[in-house]
Amino acid sequence: MNKLWRLMAAGLAVAAATVALPALAQSYPSKAIRLVSPFPPGGSVDVVGRLLAAKLSETMGEQMVVDNRSGASGVIGTEIVMNSPPDGYTLLINTIPFVSNQFLMPRAPYDPLRDFVSISLVASSPSFVTVHPSLPVRSIQELIALAKAKSGQLYYSAAGVGTNPHIAGELFNLLADVNIVAVQFKGGGPADMAVIAGEVGVTFGNISQEIGFVKAGRMRALAVTSAKRNPAMPELPTVAEAGVPGYEFDTWFVVAAPKGTPRAIVDTLNSHIRKVLTAPEQVKFYEQRGLMVIATTPEEAAAHLENEQKKWGRVIKERGIKAE
Repeated sequence: MNKLWRLMAAGLAVAAATVALPALAQSYPSKAIRLVSPFPPGGSVDVVGRLLAAKLSETMGEQMVVDNRSGASGVIGTEIVMNSPPDGYTLLINTIPFVSNQFLMPRAPYDPLRDFVSISLVASSPSFVTVHPSLPVRSIQELIALAKAKSGQLYYSAAGVGTNPHIAGELFNLLADVNIVAVQFKGGGPADMAVIAGEVGVTFGNISQEIGFVKAGRMRALAVTSAKRNPAMPELPTVAEAGVPGYEFDTWFVVAAPKGTPRAIVDTLNSHIRKVLTAPEQVKFYEQRGLMVIATTPEEAAAHLENEQKKWGRVIKERGIKAE
């Protein structure tokens, strides 16, 4: 009888949970949602996170607040989300370091596929190759010539070991056969400020965070890192066009939640994200900032992370990049 009672109780619990999930989705959200950006303000993750949060706040009926928790190439903020309750009220927006940190560190504290639930890829965008206006170069070929003449004496700013500017810069070094030395800063915003201030000569920052500086003349863009020219600045050649065959670097941005987040909440978030991103005026709004809207399903986002994990794992191992 005791065994029968336990079986009946277990069955009732499962049934109750099944009924509760749709109700949970209907009541979600009922308070503010925190979107953790694991990098400082001013970088591409922060820019995209704020663009997305502003529209989701309008459509979801509750405020979505971007919370910058930077440090350790995105690890600190990412770990905060991983250890948060899986209730849909603490989310993560991240980019390539989300999948590359495990290859850079002796022991990364999270696994992007095992410890998180992918909600949607938001957008993708290339980077610029930009220089301080005082640097005597106006093309990629001139930058390569200067880098060869001053091997190891020219510096580029990056946002931390293994971050997007660092990987883009090391890929440039590899394919152009030059040695521009990386100087690490605490995020994309500080890395850009270092170039604007003339502390370093070069950087590989995301187009979404640098386009305003370029148009204002505070930076000089030499090329864009994508395979094709970008509609936001179609006059700029690609790095490959400008003299480095095979060079291509694109950034992506993903929204994820802690493992265990109910599928009903994941689907609710995904539906709202795809709705706001695919509106024609939003597609145009993102394009003007150099961003291409993606807006995937959770399954497509997870598959993309798995592919990127394999891709950048190979690049990091071949270049011998490590977090010191």
